[in-house]
Amino acid sequence: MKKNMGSVDRIIRVILAAIMAYLYFTNVITDTLGLVLIILAGVFVLTSFISFCPLYAPFGIKTCKTQKRLI
Repeated sequence: MKKNMGSVDRIIRVILAAIMAYLYFTNVITDTLGLVLIILAGVFVLTSFISFCPLYAPFGIKTCKTQKRLI
């Protein structure tokens, strides 16, 4: 897997995951919506750590800087 997420994208995902976890664990959001948000938060954290988003790949989206080769 090639990296397709930049650092700003990764930071935003971790912050969103923290907000979702906070809302879930303080019982602001509960029931089915709470479970969906906590699962989504887990996916955000996982994709942030591996710097790869599977949804970006089919669309060719890359938010990371590409390195140019010098020949």
